[in-house]
This record gives sequence, structure tokens and C-alpha cells, in this order.
Amino acid sequence: MLEKTFEDKLQLYKEIYSELKSELKWKVSDQRILMMVALLYAMNKKPFEFQRFLRMSDYIKSNVGAFNTLKSEQRFTTAAMLDTRFDDPENKFQDLLGIYERLVGARFSRGASTYIAAQVLLAQQENSSSEDIQRIMEIYKGMKSHHMFLTSASDYPLAALLAGREGTVEEIIERVEHFYQKLSRDAFCKGNDLQFLSHILSIDEQTDADRLIQRCTSVYDAFKLSGKKPKGMHYPVVGLLALLEEGNKEVSTIMEGAAFLNGDKLFKWHKDLNIVMAANLMMSEKMENTSLLETGIYTTIDAIIQAQQAAMIAVMASTSAAAASSGGGE
Repeated sequence: MLEKTFEDKLQLYKEIYSELKSELKWKVSDQRILMMVALLYAMNKKPFEFQRFLRMSDYIKSNVGAFNTLKSEQRFTTAAMLDTRFDDPENKFQDLLGIYERLVGARFSRGASTYIAAQVLLAQQENSSSEDIQRIMEIYKGMKSHHMFLTSASDYPLAALLAGREGTVEEIIERVEHFYQKLSRDAFCKGNDLQFLSHILSIDEQTDADRLIQRCTSVYDAFKLSGKKPKGMHYPVVGLLALLEEGNKEVSTIMEGAAFLNGDKLFKWHKDLNIVMAANLMMSEKMENTSLLETGIYTTIDAIIQAQQAAMIAVMASTSAAAASSGGGE
């Protein structure tokens, strides 16, 4: 039986997605984009107003060049991020463009992932110094030195998030690698998804690394017991739950939430993604209604949710941009 507050959040997500799908069915080919937009609004206290969201999306489209990736479906997730996080989204978009150009000037490649890294910086602080941007590049290069073939531009947003952590670049990279090597000896498969899990666990500076690893294994086992062995795309959910003392006990709640979504014709073809969405909604509900608000873990969970969403948006954006554009694009 779903708790009322969690069910309400799932219902809100469904309603926002239904409206988006009805209004934008001819403009968006990848329905996961609209699912992500709905998630961003459902997790935020700012009410969803379609016309306001559409105006912001159109503003983005009209303020970039002809071959810019933000002409594609990525403008919708960018609009949602700006609208849910800021009171003056249009001005913040201009700030975003400025950060993007500074990242490009520091040798980040043009494209969807650099825009998302710029969003991370915009959300973290008002002004990013040249040293901040250089630190991101150093962390990215550190990632690549350990995992040459796994690390790509899609890791820029995570590098931006990790750059805000304490410690030297070497200490941060060593912590990431500690998670990767230890988890790969358990049930987790080596590859991009495990690297991502290692990155998001590294955002938690408060919890002992080996304790987080134990919790990950416990959460993974709980998913298996529920009848759903985690796929690579679910590793971030495992990482989210590992932040909680008894995150393994929340697996059944997430699976109930996913079943709630699976029962709707709008979502029945996205069963794996529904688990991710239910987990995000459950964690946001927990952040609003429990003592997590009173602890430092709140900001850590918020950062990890951002990391997960940034990675999902990057994958979706690269797919839609490739489909929509025959040119290179910015």
C-alpha cells in the first residue's frame, strides 16, 4: 500500500506528463524527454504551467544559432530545469550561455553535455572562476586517465559536480576508483554504469566509503529478492538508496511506485525507466517529509539526484540531437 504523500507525487508526475504528451506530441519524438520534464516539475514545489514552460522553451530556441543542440528537444529539459530552479529563467539562460562559452574556451567540446555541465555550475553558484572551470577539466582528465574508453563528454556534468567537493583532484579521483574497483568485485558489472555509480557515491563526503559499498550490495540484493535484478541503468538508484541508513528497506516502496506507473497505458512501455522515476520521486518525497531536511545528507542527496538527472538528460539529448540534425551543431 503506497503512502499517501508518495502516491500524490506519482499522480502529479502522471498528470504533468499526460498534459505534456497531449500538447507536444508532434514536437517531441523521444517520449523520455517529456518524462524527464514531468519528473523535474513533480519533484519541485513550483507549480507546472504549460504555457509558461512553452514560452521558456521557445525563448531558448530563438536565442541560439541554427545548428545549436538547444534547437533540438534538449531545449525542453533545459527550460524545465531553469523554470523549476530560478525565478528569472530567461536571465539565467543568458548566464548559462556565458558559462557554456567559458567551458568551450577551456577546451570542453561543444554539445549537449557541456550545456548540462554549465547547468550544474549555474545551479551551484552565481559566478564560476577560471580556477573552478580548470578544476573540472582536471577531474575529467583524471577520470579519463583511469578509464580511457569509458570516459567521454557525457561525464562533463559529473566532473562539474565532483569539482565542488572538498579535497585535491587526486583525492577525489582515488575515491572514485576505490568505489569502482571494490564494487566490481561484488555483483556490479564493469563499464559506464558502474563508473557512474562510483562518481555519484563520491559526492557523499560524510559516509565512510566501505560503508557505502556495503549498503550498495545490500540494496542490490534487496532488488534481486523483489524479483528485479538491477540493470546498469538502475545503478544510480542503488547509489541513491545507499545514502540512507536502511535504503534496502525502501526497495519495496520503489517497486510499488513503479508498478503504479506500469499500470498506466502512458507508461507501460517504460518499465525499466519507471523504476528510476519512482526512485527519484520517492527520494524527493522523503526529503520533503522527513528529518533528512535537518541533516547535511539533504544537500548530498540533492546533488546526486542532479547528477543522475544530468546523465539521463545527456543520453536523451545526444540521441535526439543526432536524430534531428544532419550537421554538427554547437
